[in-house]
Amino acid sequence: MTALRRIQKELSDLNNKPIPGVAIKYEDDNILAWTVTIKGPNDSPYKGGKFILDLKFDSTFPFKAPQAKFQTKIYHPGINGEGAICIPILKDEWKPSITISKVLSTILEKLGNPSPDDPFNPDIAAELKENKTKFTATAKEWTKK
Repeated sequence: MTALRRIQKELSDLNNKPIPGVAIKYEDDNILAWTVTIKGPNDSPYKGGKFILDLKFDSTFPFKAPQAKFQTKIYHPGINGEGAICIPILKDEWKPSITISKVLSTILEKLGNPSPDDPFNPDIAAELKENKTKFTATAKEWTKK
């Protein structure tokens, strides 16, 4: 029950203070599974794109991080082919005090600022380092699809 109360509070907080470019939906009978739509940041190669992210909580939340996975294919060094995201607060740096607003803001920030450091996809990271123009063109092409 702790998980449900916390998730309801987080959802209420997000409704009262939404994150620009982020929309959240969930089934009325399952507040533990959210579908999040993220608009590609304007100052990134993902501008104009809409990316679907599944956010799943289990009964141990907030003591265990939610699982976040992109359903939309995205050409990004920090997101692998299965949609998993490489951000420390969803892994070893998770703390119960971290809010879902913080998680979603961090994912949005990662989307807007692709970095070759600490990549989930080393090939894309290498391309970003060695040929940013080609990386940007490919990311834009994938975003159009």
